[in-house]
Amino acid sequence: MTDATGGAKGPDELRQQIERTRSELGNTVEELAGKADVKGRARARAADLRDKAGAMTVQLRSSAAQAGHTVHDKATHVTHVTHAGPGPVRGVVRAGVKHPKPVLVAGAAAGAVVVTVGVLRRRQQAAHGQLWHLVHRGHR
Repeated sequence: MTDATGGAKGPDELRQQIERTRSELGNTVEELAGKADVKGRARARAADLRDKAGAMTVQLRSSAAQAGHTVHDKATHVTHVTHAGPGPVRGVVRAGVKHPKPVLVAGAAAGAVVVTVGVLRRRQQAAHGQLWHLVHRGHR
């Protein structure tokens, strides 16, 4: 209980107020230290980006595999439906049908390249934006 002026009524209440204030101050200091730890925040951000890139790679590989299966199914269908057509095209389609793994690997590799380029572009744009912000912050 506090009196009308906001002070503690007794020594026990004063000790409780002091402990609460110390705890709040400790939390504030921890928050400020966390904000000042630029290296630690950068490491955490990099870890997040690595995790996202890994997840995107897995998703892209899955999509590429699904696309490869779709292409394989359609190629099989085309091979069964038409026996007429240019010889080289028919040979390529048959090779893809007989050996779908290289087609899937090529699709997954192409997808990985697309994801990697996207991640690198974002990093470059983010780094450029941070540099611009730091350079122009002082010129207000």
